[in-house]
Amino acid sequence: MAVEQREGLICAGPLSEIQAKGCVVVSGQRHGIAVFYHEGHVYAVDNRCPHMGFPLSKGTLHQGVLTCHWHHARFDLTSGGTFDPFADDVQVYPVHIDNGKVWIDPRISAADRTARSYRRLQDGLEQNLGLVIVKSVLTLREAGEPYARILAAGARFGTRYRAAGWGPGLTILTALGNLVPQLGPEEQVLALYHGLVHVAEDCAGQPPRFARDPLPTRAVSPERLKEWLRQLVEVRDVEGTERVLRTAIANGCPPARVADMLLAAATDHYFLNGGHTIDFLNKAFELLERSGWDQAEEILPGLVPALCRAQRSEESNAWRHPIDLVALLEPVLADLPSLLRERRTSSSWNGFQPLTSILLGDDPKAIVDGLVAALRDGAPLTALSGAVAYAAAVRIARFHTSNEFGDWITVLHTFSYANALHQCLKRAPSPEAARGIFHGAMRLYLDRFLNIPPARIPEGNVQPDGISAEALLNEFLDLLDREQQVNAAGSLVHRYLAAGCDDTLLIQTLGKALLREDAEFHTYQMLEAGIQQYHELKTAHPREARHVLIAVARYLAAHSPTPRSLLQTARIAIRLHRGEDLTQPDDET
Repeated sequence: MAVEQREGLICAGPLSEIQAKGCVVVSGQRHGIAVFYHEGHVYAVDNRCPHMGFPLSKGTLHQGVLTCHWHHARFDLTSGGTFDPFADDVQVYPVHIDNGKVWIDPRISAADRTARSYRRLQDGLEQNLGLVIVKSVLTLREAGEPYARILAAGARFGTRYRAAGWGPGLTILTALGNLVPQLGPEEQVLALYHGLVHVAEDCAGQPPRFARDPLPTRAVSPERLKEWLRQLVEVRDVEGTERVLRTAIANGCPPARVADMLLAAATDHYFLNGGHTIDFLNKAFELLERSGWDQAEEILPGLVPALCRAQRSEESNAWRHPIDLVALLEPVLADLPSLLRERRTSSSWNGFQPLTSILLGDDPKAIVDGLVAALRDGAPLTALSGAVAYAAAVRIARFHTSNEFGDWITVLHTFSYANALHQCLKRAPSPEAARGIFHGAMRLYLDRFLNIPPARIPEGNVQPDGISAEALLNEFLDLLDREQQVNAAGSLVHRYLAAGCDDTLLIQTLGKALLREDAEFHTYQMLEAGIQQYHELKTAHPREARHVLIAVARYLAAHSPTPRSLLQTARIAIRLHRGEDLTQPDDET
């Protein structure tokens, strides 16, 4: 019907007409507004069912309850509140009657919309409702909410409502938060959605965490707190460790000091929990760097359960037999503090390629000797951790598909650990943390059998003539629509980069390839760590940087395609947000 407007209000027509018809629909600019006459009153609601957009004007009214006929979601007509949390509340609008005409006020303040979206995000996290989560993210991003604030909301939920502490969900959330600035607009929303959904899944059915108080003292030095924390982790005392950690934060220890305490405890033992402990620690600090150190008291204690209860690799057979790697390392690690005190660091150290060749060898003593020699030659700690991270990426680039499928995760664990340690050493370098370089190198040695036989890494220059970057990227996405395209995906990424095509677009495409899948935890780790290491290497070592993205492409291809149910839910939300009619076919599908 024609719309009459006055001072921002919309005329729904004569009251007598609405009484006679029971319901009319008027235009609310982006969508229709359903105006009902029921039990002697006039009500106005968004005509789109908030669940999947079915016209509520075609619903049923009974005793003040409006029922949508598509999925039978029910709404209180007065407030718009739903009786069915899967559906979300429907927007209601104030109604004014003047001289026999009904006027609707469609205006909603941005502040109200933002506050409501955060409340709905909380509901979606609590009830593990993916559609509610993605709709909240879409509205918040459209309202201009910084993605770091959305990340912080997810982090607070994830740390409060999982007694086991920091886990895969918060790691995925942070990894994707790190990638958001490098993704396309739609993938930015998908990244936040994926991360938040995994936080909700991690917390579903779990008891909440109850915070322990810091110690009632402010007179303890950071050095003593570090000693206490390491001793308590050593005996797996979760409660004591958390109190000491909270004391350090409450006493105003700066972030680098707190990171150093946790890193020292994490490297007192070897390759904790398959490398995840260091990765979780790094991700917690990356999250705080985005959301603010004022969240540390809430976020960091979530690391304690995994830190104290982690499996210690020196207790496993592989690290002890047939070669006792622990016995090989112990004298070197004991001498590490004096070696680091006496050496002179050199920003011009250029032994990266020779060292990575040694790291990828099959002689653990030669690997240890190579790292010690590099330290004596003045190599910065981050140069060594970067070399270990690159060598771990090569293991993935050379991973042969004749191996068991589950061993993709074995090589991934080493790479994600090495990248995390590298980032930690930039934040808080110390002799204790430097032990992690040697731990990672021995884990890399233990992975050597997964490169037998080695897959060939594509090499050589590519002539750019006739190569369309857009065509190559589309071809890559098409490859990942099919199984067993591991080598083809790696070769295509090599062609793209060797031809000098824009790496920004390639990174966006790798993100798109991941975010359309129902990815498992380790695939998120692979993409984020790979992109971090690519940026670390591309200026000084462009050939090696290409190898890292080849490894990423091969890993993504090995784990694609999936049912893509997360993408389907997101598409529903996106179409609703655009005002599309979901009862009509989607051109994208």
